[in-house]
Amino acid sequence: MSELSTTITLSGGAEIPRYGYGTFRIEDGTDVRSAVATALETGYRLVDTAVGYQNEAGVGRAIAESGVARGDIFLTSKTWDHGYDEVRRNLEESLERLGTDYLDLYLLHWPRPQVDRYVESWRALLDARAEGLLRSAGVSNFTVEHLARCESETGTAPEINQVELHPYFSQPELRAWHDEHGVVTESWGPLGLRAGGLFDEPAVKAVAETHGRTPAQVVLRWNLQRGNVVIPKSVTPDRIRENWQVLDFALTEKDLAEIDALDTGARQGGDPLEVN
Repeated sequence: MSELSTTITLSGGAEIPRYGYGTFRIEDGTDVRSAVATALETGYRLVDTAVGYQNEAGVGRAIAESGVARGDIFLTSKTWDHGYDEVRRNLEESLERLGTDYLDLYLLHWPRPQVDRYVESWRALLDARAEGLLRSAGVSNFTVEHLARCESETGTAPEINQVELHPYFSQPELRAWHDEHGVVTESWGPLGLRAGGLFDEPAVKAVAETHGRTPAQVVLRWNLQRGNVVIPKSVTPDRIRENWQVLDFALTEKDLAEIDALDTGARQGGDPLEVN
């Protein structure tokens, strides 16, 4: 990867690949098995799924059939349920569906503030990590308020926070808090969540033309150079391979600034304060 490390060391010591493959809204069975197989053949070694995606079994089967050693794959899943016992049950069920005895990373999928059990749930992940069921523990879609409460009440901040992040919604304040507290930022929806959009932006198209790349490749590269772990998703083999071709070029500071300027501050996905 040009001028960038290929991994980031999380606060717990595990190394997470900077670039991975997401499986959101890919149906279990043949669809997800084929897509994950293509991703692994292409070179991706971070695979991200979730209980809520209902495709863990297919992801696990694809990994088992890939010929890639389990230890060479950084496997992530997420729990929707909150509560200490509920999280432990979800984790055990995820391990069974995925056909593995540990996860490289397990996340609380949303803070669900109206339920108000995310600190208790975070303690469950810390205990599971201590027992060796997880190599790393983190959260997804948490705001600064949620992160700070987890840290203050347990003494340990999440290792990673997976959040909506793309040039239209780059979350600079959240990323700054992450940097101050040793939390790695991971981008979901790195290409934006609306058709067209970023790919039609004159700034993105101009940078793509300059580098001889596609707009998608430019946006993914922007994410990487802004320090994020990135997990684009596609079910199309050619697009999966195209998305991988972002590791051998670099954007200039001018390129980055022009793409930064696209930030509207508006989410395109769910609001962590409202998803319950």
